[in-house]
Amino acid sequence: MAKQESLDPLTRALVRFAAAVAQGYEPELRESVGLLRSSQVPPGWVEELLLQSILMVGYPRALVALTVWRKLSGLPAQESDIDQDYGRAVEWTKRGEALCAVVYGENYGKLREGIRTLHPAIDSWMITEGYGRTLARPGLDLRRRELCTVAQTAVLETPRQLHSHLRGALHAGASFGQIEGALSIVNPLLSFDQWKKVKQLWRSVRDGWSPTN
Repeated sequence: MAKQESLDPLTRALVRFAAAVAQGYEPELRESVGLLRSSQVPPGWVEELLLQSILMVGYPRALVALTVWRKLSGLPAQESDIDQDYGRAVEWTKRGEALCAVVYGENYGKLREGIRTLHPAIDSWMITEGYGRTLARPGLDLRRRELCTVAQTAVLETPRQLHSHLRGALHAGASFGQIEGALSIVNPLLSFDQWKKVKQLWRSVRDGWSPTN
């Protein structure tokens, strides 16, 4: 497994914060915010990570992390946001379909079909609210978004989602080394058995990877 140096310092600090958000421990969150600030990670990246964390880890942990960020960064929330306007829902759906297709590649159609069999509302929420309204926002590039999601799904022990987003990170242009760098950040947060499962899952994705799949 490659070391964290496979990531540039800004991305490494952002991914570490993503993992801390998923873990939900305030001392780790405070330490991670300190690293964000010392590394001069653009505040806009952090704000976007916190917004997408609502999708990945849920409101409770995302709100705790956002509270710590607001307090320690000293940065106020902006007064309004363009994606508050639900009149843009059609646009969100279009950009959500496009982005989700990038992340899932040839499995996009299978994903949509599978989600619809669970509940049609979830398919709509995933595409319009998740990928369109949230993940397709311009404030953070897809590669970094997916690396952060890899870290969070590893911490949360959700292997199916981790599998999807390991592949999603590759589809988004991340290198093997960058993904391994993100996973190495998560390593100290997992038990030996948990880490073993993550490594095995990554090995299966890496060994079977082809840019066309």
